[in-house]
Amino acid sequence: MSHRNLVILTKIILIYSIFFVVMKTVIIFGGAWLLPNLLLMIPYLILGAIAALQIKGENYSWWFVGTGAAVIILTRVYETQFAIWVQQQVTG
Repeated sequence: MSHRNLVILTKIILIYSIFFVVMKTVIIFGGAWLLPNLLLMIPYLILGAIAALQIKGENYSWWFVGTGAAVIILTRVYETQFAIWVQQQVTG
């Protein structure tokens, strides 16, 4: 694949990470569970920071794009189950 695709995919990961963090912040202020949503934000904060650094330094990596895609897919698939489990652990 071309370098152009790598740049585009990295930017998509950055934009999606920002969107996800903003979305979770809004729902927390809307009354959703605090701890599960904060924990779900952590991988996206990390992905967003790494993507921003790569874009700023123009140093892109296919490993990051693959790992970022896997993190996004896995967290979205198991998001509800994880949130319920964490909340159950907190409330006992």
